[in-house]
Amino acid sequence: MAEEHDELLNEDNGSQETIKKVTGMYKDWFLDYASYVILERAVPAIEDGFKPVQRRIMHSMKDLDDGRYNKVANIVGHTMQYHPHGDASIADAMVQIGQKDLLIDTQGNWGNILTGDRAAASRYIEARLSKFALDVVYNPKITEWQASYDGRRKEPINLPVMFPLLLAQGGEGIAVGLSTKILPHNFIELIDASVKHLKGKRFTILPDFPTAGIADFSNYNDGLRGGKVRVRAKISQRDKNSLVITEIPFSTTTSSLIDSILKANDKGKIKIKKIEDNTAAEVEILIHLPSGLSPDKTIDALYAFTNCETSISPLGCVIEDNKPYFVGVTEMLRRSTDNTVELLKSELEIRLGEFQEQWHFASLERIFIEKRIYRDIEEEETWDGVIEAIDKGLQPHIKHLKRKITVEDITRLTEIRIKRISKFDIDKAQQKIDALEDQITEVRHHLANLIDYAIAYFERLKKEYGEGKERKTEIRIFDDVDATKVVIRNTKLYVNREEGFIGTALKRDEYVCDCSDIDDIIVFTNNGKMMVTKVDSKTFIGKNIIHVAVFKKKDKRTIYNMIYRDGKGGPSYVKRFAVTSMTRDREYDLTNGNKGSALWYFSANPNGEAEVVSISLRQVGSIKKLKWDLDFADVLIKGRASKGNIVTKYAIKRVELKEKGVSTLKPRRIWFDDTVQRLNVDERGELIGEFRGEDRLLIISQSGIVKTIIPELTAHFDSDMIVMEKWIPNKPISAIYYDGEKERYYVKRFLIDQEGKEESFISDHADSQLEIVSTDWRPIAEVEFTKERGKERKPNLEVNLEEFISVKGINALGNQLTKDKINQVSLLESLPYEAPEEVHADDLEVVDEETVDLGSMSDSNSEKSTNEKTNDDDDLDTDDQGQVTLF
Repeated sequence: MAEEHDELLNEDNGSQETIKKVTGMYKDWFLDYASYVILERAVPAIEDGFKPVQRRIMHSMKDLDDGRYNKVANIVGHTMQYHPHGDASIADAMVQIGQKDLLIDTQGNWGNILTGDRAAASRYIEARLSKFALDVVYNPKITEWQASYDGRRKEPINLPVMFPLLLAQGGEGIAVGLSTKILPHNFIELIDASVKHLKGKRFTILPDFPTAGIADFSNYNDGLRGGKVRVRAKISQRDKNSLVITEIPFSTTTSSLIDSILKANDKGKIKIKKIEDNTAAEVEILIHLPSGLSPDKTIDALYAFTNCETSISPLGCVIEDNKPYFVGVTEMLRRSTDNTVELLKSELEIRLGEFQEQWHFASLERIFIEKRIYRDIEEEETWDGVIEAIDKGLQPHIKHLKRKITVEDITRLTEIRIKRISKFDIDKAQQKIDALEDQITEVRHHLANLIDYAIAYFERLKKEYGEGKERKTEIRIFDDVDATKVVIRNTKLYVNREEGFIGTALKRDEYVCDCSDIDDIIVFTNNGKMMVTKVDSKTFIGKNIIHVAVFKKKDKRTIYNMIYRDGKGGPSYVKRFAVTSMTRDREYDLTNGNKGSALWYFSANPNGEAEVVSISLRQVGSIKKLKWDLDFADVLIKGRASKGNIVTKYAIKRVELKEKGVSTLKPRRIWFDDTVQRLNVDERGELIGEFRGEDRLLIISQSGIVKTIIPELTAHFDSDMIVMEKWIPNKPISAIYYDGEKERYYVKRFLIDQEGKEESFISDHADSQLEIVSTDWRPIAEVEFTKERGKERKPNLEVNLEEFISVKGINALGNQLTKDKINQVSLLESLPYEAPEEVHADDLEVVDEETVDLGSMSDSNSEKSTNEKTNDDDDLDTDDQGQVTLF
């Protein structure tokens, strides 16, 4: 408050009121509130992995546990004895625990993490503790207790959890000033990692999500702040016009996923015909595509523009010693494992004490009855006399005991009933004492070998509870999706060449092509200027536009051919270049920069085509040669800033196209990166081969499916792919397969007649399966026969598949391999064969470097220029469509 006076006289009632500044009060109250939310509501404890409400739920369930199901409403009501909040927060927390399917055995409708459907009301659903929870969460003898919020009951400070529960379940909470997001990990992998830690070995743990999916953990950062996990839905091609989603990313539901797909479709980012949600126990979302749309590009577009790919930022924050503590998952596991060892030690020590006490009293009882000491108290009239008499009677026989006899021990002896004394069996008593001694020895052995005991404990948990808890999320490194390459062209681009405008709103002007709202556009004008700009409704570039196209990044195969005049009366030059780096909305001069420069000829060539043009000169003076042909194939490809080679110093009348060109580029070399399961031209992975425009890839899967595809970098590949290579049409495919209907093995050799069609080359019986497949020219197979009872195994059979069967149609059954039972079939080294040499393209190519040495031209009027401009350093890349403009 602004007032400085501490007191104010109230004139109305004559009383004196004290004014207090509230600054300090707000500060204290806020800190108290923030501390309460952090410690008592939002963040789990590192000791047991529970938030307070979860701990109270688990404690209440143990209170009520009798082996039968309890109504959740009843459990919630019981929990309210310990939890100072409403029933709704308790019920929601309990449903979240139940949906993780680890600690609570559920019955009824508990909701669906896949669809996002909520659980039924708590009065309709039931729960009880799982066997796992009873095994690892509770032990009242080693639990520390505290008073509940109202002081009426006792609740655990922490439950003695002997398992890395926080990492198995994950945890998320938003407090005041901080938050936590610990991702769930795999049950079996956590146990394996704990065992490795106990053995002193290194370990790595990665999240495993209940919704499965595919995840890239390369930037996980051990679950600390700043890490990132990319999660994708599992999408596969059902047929040429439909896709199916069978697993969804963590933190999404089928409803939210479908909503994001429909929203992207409405915005024109993707194009779908219809979407169906058939999800029940398992996810199945069918996406129907319009005919002619590439399924592979649509899959990439779904990852780029919808929730089919999400990014999760983990943040490991826990409570330790009543303070928030930021820690990675590796350290969390170490702490949890070490804590488990300490709890096991405490448990063993308590058990040892109990066994020793049992042994002590069993020994006293035997002495008391066997030596008839109970008769010594018959004459005693006082309690002290009874105690003293028993103590005196025991003294000669207690030298072997581990501790002194106490009054409590003697009191217990006096409580033995006469019936038990009369039926006392010395042999049975000794057997009991011997059994206790064995148990004491065993516990002491465990304490002496505590680490081995802890390892055995974890291995028992894995054996008893690990079934069905295998990893669900596939670990993979993702290749980034270039949104500009997969976005649907949802609008049309127009140009007004004379006025110099381009845009999507110029519908009365010339149509150029379809484009998307995230595309860049490359534009050339007749004065040799070039610019790359974002798609917009209307953009001014410069008058007399000669070429407009969508700009594609990192495309070095699009080559621009150009002849220009340097200044008003200067010589003319020819150049070929690729546009590989640019800054958006910056104007570039492709000529020598002199005023009055103009283009004589320009063409854009998507595959580096080099045409032949005729050049005609004006009749000036004594020029002898007025017309000749220029072949762009004789001009080397340079950087865009190169000056070019001189064509002539005389005035050109016109330049005309004489002959369309063919590509001057070498076939494209394509690699396959098995890590990300994608094709690339960046020399990552295994080289597949060199591909021209018409070349295709051969794909064979373990399920007996064969197809040929164009090697597009956006292509996706199934997990059961066993063959990927450059397709040679006249090279036969050899296969040995088991026919489920005929129960025989068959051999077949075939060629692919219909390129681009997916076909099965084994029978469609459920038991049919492919044994081996080879794309070698002359493969050899080895057959190992099954040993019959009472007979010697037949020697292995070598089969030359080329001689065994001739090449037939893909649908042919093939020849039966043998009538005998087969153990296995394997491929041997193929016979030598000299394949026909492949015809290579001309030895010209676009190289990766920005600048290339200039070459000379073999024309009588040509001169070599030594004057070149330097390249500009920018950040965009381009490509364009193959249209030709003449001047």
